[in-house]
Amino acid sequence: MNGTTRMKTDNRAVDEILQREKSAVLRDWMAEAGQNADEHEASELLDALHDAIRGGADAEQIDAAVWGRVRQMLAKLSQARAAQGATAGETSHFILALKRPLFQALQKQLSVDPQALMAAIWAISTLLDKLAQWTVTAYQRAREDVISRQQQELLELSTPVVKLWEGVLAVPMIGTLDSGRTQLVMESLLQRIVETGSELAIIDITGVPTVDTLVAQHLLKTVTAIRLMGADCIISGIRPQIAQTIVHLGIDLQGITTKATLADALSLALRRNGYTVTRARPGAASA
Repeated sequence: MNGTTRMKTDNRAVDEILQREKSAVLRDWMAEAGQNADEHEASELLDALHDAIRGGADAEQIDAAVWGRVRQMLAKLSQARAAQGATAGETSHFILALKRPLFQALQKQLSVDPQALMAAIWAISTLLDKLAQWTVTAYQRAREDVISRQQQELLELSTPVVKLWEGVLAVPMIGTLDSGRTQLVMESLLQRIVETGSELAIIDITGVPTVDTLVAQHLLKTVTAIRLMGADCIISGIRPQIAQTIVHLGIDLQGITTKATLADALSLALRRNGYTVTRARPGAASA
C-alpha cells in the first residue's frame, strides 16, 4: 500500500469518526485539555480540521493550501494565548490534547485491523505533532510582537517631550541611550518643535548612567537635527563623573551649551527668551 493510498484510508477513518462522534470527541478533548480550554474555539477548530481531512489533506504537508483555515485559526489562537499570558507549552498542549480522544475512537473503529489502526494512529499523531509545532512557532511570533509593542510603549513613556515654558521644550532622558531610542527622541522632539514653534530644547541626561563615545554621538546627532529645524539645544545633567569621562574620551562638545542641572538650563533658556526670574520679597505675595 503506497503512501497516498494509506493517507486516504487514514483520512476516511478520521472522517467517519468526526461525522459520527464529534460531540464525544469534543467532550473528551475538553476534559483532556483542562481548564484553559474554550469549547467554542475547539469546536470550530475541529470543524476546520475535519474539512481539511475530508479534502484529502496530507499530514506531512501542513503548509499546503488545504490547511489554510486550520493555520489561520491556530494563529488566532496563539495570538490570544500570548496576549493572555499563557505559555507556549500550554498553547501547544491544547492541540496535543486531541490525540487521546482520536486514538480511542480509532481503536474502537479499527480494532479488527491492527495494521490499519497503527497506520491511522501514526498519521493522526504526526499531524497533531506538526500542528502543535506550528502553533508554538505562531505563539513565539505573537509573543515577540507583544514584547516589541510593549518595548515601544515603554520607550515612548520613558522619553516624554515636556513643554517647560513658552518656546522651551525638555526631554528628560532616563536609562541607556541607544540608536533606537535616539531615533525615537529625535522624531518626538522635532515633531513637538514643529507643533509648538519652540526655539529651544533642553536634553536632560541626569538619568543616563554613563556617557561613552556612542552615547555622545547619539546626542550630537540629536542636537544637529534640532538645529536644522531652526531651534537651539542645551544639554543638562552634566555631572562631574560625566564631564571627566567626556574629557577622557576626547569627545568634542564645543558649540553645544551644557549645564550641570535642569534648573540651570531652564534659567538660561528663560534669559535667552527675554524672561527675568526674580525672588519675591517676603510678604509680597500676601500683600
